Amino acid sequence: MSVAKVTEIIASSAKGFDHAVQLGIERANKTLENVKEAWIKGQKVVVENGKITEYRVTLRVTFLIND
Repeated sequence: MSVAKVTEIIASSAKGFDHAVQLGIERANKTLENVKEAWIKGQKVVVENGKITEYRVTLRVTFLIND
């Protein structure tokens, strides 16, 4: 039987949402073992002087717990 855990992380990028997701998954893999999937819970942008300066995503990352 496998047991999974879900943790929530926020990642950001100046390039776009896809890049923010990729950076978030890469960072999660540095700390968590057995990352299996991620769900994008939310997206938002930071705006300065009428221009988007940062794309942010909130990810719910699922990983398996080792016995």
